[in-house]
Amino acid sequence: MSRSEALFERARQRMPGGVNSPVRAFGAVGGHPFFVERAKGPYLYDADGNQYLDYVCSWGPGILGHAHLQVVEAVQKACADGLTFGAPCQKEVELAERIAACVPDVEMVRLVSSGTEAVMSAVRLARGFTGRDKIIKFAGNYHGHSDGLLVKAGSGLMTGAVPDSAGVPAGYAQNTLVGVYNDPDSVRRLMEENEGQVAAVVVEPVAANMGVVEPKPGFLEFLRDITQKQGALLIFDEVITGFRLALGGATQATGVSAGLHIFGKIVGGGMPLAAYGGRREVMKCIAPTGPVYQAGTLSGNPVAVTAGLETLKILAEHPEIYERIDRRAARLEEAFLKKGLRVNRAGSLLSAFFAPGWEQGKAACVENYEDACRCDQEAFASYFHWMLSHGIYVAPSQFEAMFVSDAHTEEQIEKTCEVIAAWKR
Repeated sequence: MSRSEALFERARQRMPGGVNSPVRAFGAVGGHPFFVERAKGPYLYDADGNQYLDYVCSWGPGILGHAHLQVVEAVQKACADGLTFGAPCQKEVELAERIAACVPDVEMVRLVSSGTEAVMSAVRLARGFTGRDKIIKFAGNYHGHSDGLLVKAGSGLMTGAVPDSAGVPAGYAQNTLVGVYNDPDSVRRLMEENEGQVAAVVVEPVAANMGVVEPKPGFLEFLRDITQKQGALLIFDEVITGFRLALGGATQATGVSAGLHIFGKIVGGGMPLAAYGGRREVMKCIAPTGPVYQAGTLSGNPVAVTAGLETLKILAEHPEIYERIDRRAARLEEAFLKKGLRVNRAGSLLSAFFAPGWEQGKAACVENYEDACRCDQEAFASYFHWMLSHGIYVAPSQFEAMFVSDAHTEEQIEKTCEVIAAWKR
């Protein structure tokens, strides 16, 4: 028995499924997960001494690669000054200023500890600001595991074949309306049927939890216009896209503004940190300046804030990083296309779908949740284990994204393309 297998057996005795987040359990692809001992640059190293070229990048935060020296040194210094204060510190202010400088829509920011917490808080804020109860989300868009948003969610809920979560009272979800991603008519109909009742439309501006699905031309503009017309807020969930598509996130990449933005993953530089922000008039509704309550002992944690601030500084000082990682992701896209797969790519974020027709080189388009659900998961599992056996780690789910970091070299990208080309079902 390998060390990873032994650790997994121990973990299953004390943690549900042996993991602390469902997709890590390899349930969709079979087998058992490897246990990581350390990570550096583009590589993970497991408990058995194996090295993996990593395209999961901790599910998105690792845009610079693992253990970037400048970030690690800043974090080490911050640790020496204290792990948590429970009081304001200067770097909180600096990170809020940095976020606002990157994303013009964001005039004020509140820092929290996770993407789930940020979305939950932003939805509460939208309801408090508008005085309305209902929200619209989209099938296949995942916004964390707060009760009211576990309705037709993507990510692990798709791979685990669980459409909604047990333990969520019907009343929690009754104010959540579900639209079809990339379908303006579905949103228009929901708005008309619930006129004057919708507080917000929350959307992944580029969906990345049913695999990567880009918005069709005009879709985000439609959401902006209809929410403005109806007096609702448009919320961009940029836990994944924030600072990855561009330094200014989805707004810079698409030209579409939102009422509230949610940031996670990259904004924390690999540490547990997230943020939500928007116009001053909206954000001032949060306590202590307004009636919408939200608090957290570890919000604005000095170590996490340091990692995020340092990461955003590097990205701002080296804009060429975006061109570099986008170009390398495009090279991977070419390799997948040669295998007949459907590839959706937004910058350095991509998914290769085993969509109907892929074996004949005529893979169907994937534009929404239903399209994603038709993909061949058995073929994906075969591909996943092929890649893993060749030292390349991709997400153990057809419905997760592939991430390219600045630590991936041209040579490593070419090696990956060769392994993709050699795969046979």
